[in-house]
Amino acid sequence: MRGFKAFLLRGNVVDLAIAVVIAVAFTAVITAFVKDLVTPLIAAIGGKPDFAGLYFTINNSKFFYGDFFNVVIAFVIIAAVIYFLVVVPYQSLMERSRKEPSADPTTKKCTECLSEIPKDARRCAFCTSPQPI
Repeated sequence: MRGFKAFLLRGNVVDLAIAVVIAVAFTAVITAFVKDLVTPLIAAIGGKPDFAGLYFTINNSKFFYGDFFNVVIAFVIIAAVIYFLVVVPYQSLMERSRKEPSADPTTKKCTECLSEIPKDARRCAFCTSPQPI
């Protein structure tokens, strides 16, 4: 039981649980936005009073393609938000954190033994071979 308790109280499990709860709440907000604002706007442009209620019938079976469009629009909005507010900032942070090589190195490699020696050295300290200047 201690191992299970330690697993549950680990930082990354708690962080994941919080992320899932926030994602569900965010999904509800985006779904409401699409259903209550975007769909009526598209329906007004298309001349239908309720875009989500659009359907066609085959053999007494109703296919609600308007509701499917709502879900697709919500998915695209959520994907765009995640990309622009999570992925792009994370990638730029990772690029900035990478160390760039210094413009003026203070060492060079020996031409014979490939050891690191000072840039101005005339002989290698390890193999004593003369170095080009």
